[in-house]
Amino acid sequence: MMTNGHKPPPPPPAAAPPPDVAVQMTGAKVMVGNCHGVVEAAAAPESRVRRKGEDVVFVLLRLLCVAASATAMASMVTARQSSTASVYGFQLQLNSKWSFSYSFEYLVGAAAAAAGYSLLQLLIGGSRLLTMSPVIPSRCQAWILFAGDQIFAYAMVSAGSAASGVTNLNRIGIRHTALPNFCKALDMFCDHITVSIVFTFFSCVLLAASAVQDVFWLSKY
Repeated sequence: MMTNGHKPPPPPPAAAPPPDVAVQMTGAKVMVGNCHGVVEAAAAPESRVRRKGEDVVFVLLRLLCVAASATAMASMVTARQSSTASVYGFQLQLNSKWSFSYSFEYLVGAAAAAAGYSLLQLLIGGSRLLTMSPVIPSRCQAWILFAGDQIFAYAMVSAGSAASGVTNLNRIGIRHTALPNFCKALDMFCDHITVSIVFTFFSCVLLAASAVQDVFWLSKY
């Protein structure tokens, strides 16, 4: 179309489409946790390796706790012996058995409960580790584990302390009396009790370490 004998200016050329820009994002982990689970985005390789290492430590702590608690319980329930001791010049027949003391019975019960709890966590954590899933999938479960680890740790330390008092009394006797050191006559019995107490406190340390790991997980994720 012409106006006053002049041609209209040609339309401006269309803008060229912007070139494709390839953007490569570094792998960053985004986690949204609740009581129903955790949504985890693609994580960097080093982050995945670190998380797997933490899961392996979790499983190892549970395995060691099962072994220590079971050893404490087995050593206690096999503690029994018969012997003689001299009191005021008389030879007395001594029969010792772990079930004769409420403190020893409490230790057996606490060790059995701790072993069962740790075994359950070991089976759950081990199955998740084999399927490459997070061992602790949510903050809700982390809080439950934290509470359970503390409860059983306190139970084990109280059981070990109670059993230690009875064992110490057997070793030193009663002051201002002629009661002897019963552990001289009942050496095998006292050795079994000592091993049980040692592994009881070791189980407590392992449960406390598991609780610290739970706190680390809650603060980090």
